[in-house]
Amino acid sequence: MAETTNPMQADRNQGAWFILGAALLWGSTGTAQTFAADGFDPAVIGAARLLIGGIALLLLAICRGELRGLSDWPWKQTFLAAGFTASYQLCFFAAVAKTGVAIGTIVGIGSAPIAGGLLGYFFRGEQPGRRWGGATALAIIGCAVLGLAGQQGDVEINLIGLFLAVGAGASYAAYTLVIKGMLEDRSPNTVMALVVCVGALLLLPTAFGRDLAWLAQPRSILVVLHLGLFTMALSYWLFARGLQTVKVATAVTLSLAEPMTAAVLGVLVVGERLPAPAWGGLLLILSGLLILTLPVRRYQPAGEQA
Repeated sequence: MAETTNPMQADRNQGAWFILGAALLWGSTGTAQTFAADGFDPAVIGAARLLIGGIALLLLAICRGELRGLSDWPWKQTFLAAGFTASYQLCFFAAVAKTGVAIGTIVGIGSAPIAGGLLGYFFRGEQPGRRWGGATALAIIGCAVLGLAGQQGDVEINLIGLFLAVGAGASYAAYTLVIKGMLEDRSPNTVMALVVCVGALLLLPTAFGRDLAWLAQPRSILVVLHLGLFTMALSYWLFARGLQTVKVATAVTLSLAEPMTAAVLGVLVVGERLPAPAWGGLLLILSGLLILTLPVRRYQPAGEQA
C-alpha cells in the first residue's frame, strides 16, 4: 500500500495553516492592549488598528502594482464586507458590556462557525462535511468550557446581549463569505487593503470626542503599531491567502484558535492563572483545530501508482 496526498487537498491544508496563523495573531490582541498607557480607550484602539492595518495593506498593494483596474471594482461587495467588519466590532464589544466577557465571547465566537457553515451552504453550495462537523463541535465545546471555567459567581443572562453576540458571530461569518467571493478573481492584497481601509473609515466616527492623551505615550504607540501591523495587516494577509483554497465554514472554525491563543498568552505573558477545567477546554479546541489542519492521506495499492 502506498501513501498518497491529493494535490487539491494539499492546497487546502496549506490554506488552513495560513488561516490558523492569522487566528494566532488575532489572539494576541487582548494581551497587547494590556501594555497600553493607563486610560486607553478600546474604541480608539480598534479604529486605529484598522486604519494602520489598512494603510499598510494599501502600501503593499501599491508597491506590487496591484491597484490597477479599479474602474470596474466591486465597490458594493467592498462596502458590504467593510460594513460586516465594523458590525462585528460594534456588536461584540456591546455584547460583552451587557452580558459579560464569558457569555458574550462564548456566544459570539461559538455562533460564528454555525453561521459560516449555513452561509457557505446556502450561498456557495459548499458541503462542510463530517470532518468539519466533528472539529467544530470539539472547538465550540472547548470555547464554552474555557469561558465558563473562568466565570465567577452567578451567570447573568441578558437577552439583548445574547442577540448582539449572535450578531457579532453572524457578522464575522458574513464578512468571510463576501471576501471569499471577491478573492476568486482579484488580488488578495488589493481586496484586503480596500476592505480594511473602508472599515476603518466607517469606525473613525466612534473615536470622535474621546480622550486621546494616552495615545501619545510611547508604549501606547508601540501597542497600536503592533495591533495594526501584525494583528491586522499581516493577519489579514495570511487570512486572504488561506481563504482562497479553504471553505467558508472551515475558515470560520479555524478562527476559534483566537480565544485559545488569548488564554495561553494571558498565562505566559500577563501572569493569569487558569483553573483545571479551562485547560481541558484548551485541549478540546486544539483537538478540533488539528483535525482541520493535519493533512488527509489516502492509501492505494502499489500497483495502482501512476
